[in-house]
Amino acid sequence: MIEELRIRDLGVIVDTTLALGPGFTAITGETGAGKTMVVSALGLLMGARADASAVRNGATQARVSGIVRTSDPQVAEIVDELGGDVEDGELLMGRSVSSEGRSRASVGGANAPAGSLVRLAERLFAVHGQSEQLRLRSLAAQRDTLDRFGGEEISRVLSTYRGVHRERQTLATRVAELRDALDERITEATRLRAELDEIAGVDPQPGEETELAERIELLNNVEALRAATSTAHEALATESDDPLSRDAGGLVDSAIREVERAAGFDRRLEATLETLRSASFQIADAARELAAYAGDLDQEGPGELARANERFAMLGVLFRQYGPNSSAVIDYAEAGARRLAELDGDDATIEELESRLAAATQHEADLAAELTRLRTDAAVELSKRVTVELRQLALPDAEFVGEVKPLDELGGSGADEVQFLLSPHPGSSPRPIAKSASGGELSRVMLALEVVVAAVDPVPTFVFDEVDSGVGGAAAIEIGRRLARLARTSQVIVVTHLAQVAAFANNHLRVVKDSSGGFTESSCRRLEGDERLAEMARLLSGLSDSASALEHAAELLDLPK
Repeated sequence: MIEELRIRDLGVIVDTTLALGPGFTAITGETGAGKTMVVSALGLLMGARADASAVRNGATQARVSGIVRTSDPQVAEIVDELGGDVEDGELLMGRSVSSEGRSRASVGGANAPAGSLVRLAERLFAVHGQSEQLRLRSLAAQRDTLDRFGGEEISRVLSTYRGVHRERQTLATRVAELRDALDERITEATRLRAELDEIAGVDPQPGEETELAERIELLNNVEALRAATSTAHEALATESDDPLSRDAGGLVDSAIREVERAAGFDRRLEATLETLRSASFQIADAARELAAYAGDLDQEGPGELARANERFAMLGVLFRQYGPNSSAVIDYAEAGARRLAELDGDDATIEELESRLAAATQHEADLAAELTRLRTDAAVELSKRVTVELRQLALPDAEFVGEVKPLDELGGSGADEVQFLLSPHPGSSPRPIAKSASGGELSRVMLALEVVVAAVDPVPTFVFDEVDSGVGGAAAIEIGRRLARLARTSQVIVVTHLAQVAAFANNHLRVVKDSSGGFTESSCRRLEGDERLAEMARLLSGLSDSASALEHAAELLDLPK
């Protein structure tokens, strides 16, 4: 329930506060005073699209704020999610629109996206105006209304059905994709098998190409290596019989003998002697290593070089096709093996998916049949109740029919098309309200539906903008009476131009226009006593001081509520 609504710089309204409260609030005022701005303000609080042209001329922004009383735990959950608070059952909501078109919203004291207001509005408000009457002409809106009347049972089955419907569509799409891609999958699997066989035939090892390149380099230069190592070995330890031949080992040995004799006279040479002996050992080790290396070179021949070059060429073929090195080729093979396993398993996957699809299809059909049964039963009861309401709304001979017809195929809301029919006169065949109902009749059908549906699916706040359009006299009185009845369980806010409707309100607000300053400014005030009587007279005759209008107004206010 909206306890208070404050509007600033919206349209012709400068700054006004509407004390709303429980029950039935009627909002009246002269044409152009800004009554519709009240509905526009409520729309902004409900997340409606912001329109910069609605900002009052000369103002930088329009602002709307409201105090909403609620005990709905889902509302509290949404507010908490947005970072706001519901304190002692009171929720503060706000919206601002700049003259440049920028919009901001606040919920429970926290800044929030405008879309969050829409989520809250679905739990807090229902707005009915000319556009809502047009929406009621759509079959989808009629089905939604019947489902609301069907209550928790339809809601539960419909929610389950929609989940199964989405699952069935997903499974059907997946099966179709796999079947459509069957030829492509066969081609891909054949290609992968050939590639994996080719890679397996070579069997590359990580880093193998580096080792091969080094080995090939060595084998290509074996003669130069043999000559170099042989010359070095001769320099260290010659095997020549020439007595004049001197190698490094022999020279160092001669030096050792000479220093040994000299050390007998001077012990300071002992350290030098140890260095020479160590050098002799190292030269001998180097000579042996060179000899062994030369022996290994003698075992490596042109056959090994050919084999190495052939292996390197085989790796090169793989590198050109599957990756720049052996590690990349191995990774490619592993990924290809995984993909091949997936492709080989697709037949089993299709079989499993088709089994699940058959089960989902049957479940969907069963739920759709259950929805049809529930909707058919609900349509019979809705038809009875709405017909009774219409007869109380000055349509004594009208008959309302909710018709449930099968669709050609299952849709997102089941297998049913719901259509509301109206027979306004005895003997006339019921016809779709979209074709047969006048504006006034459509207003009454909409109100009758809300009164009936609210009994099983109450909405905290109803806002009606010119629900009395196209009616008058006794019909208007009955509309007012029915709005008062709706206000027993919900807050009802009505913008009206009919005294017959306003007479049933327990709270009467008037939007007052002031053009004294050369431009129009409006505000809102609560009417009581003589002020309300005068406004009622103005609504009846256009004159607030007409004796006959005042008398008629008093008569209307005295009608039983």
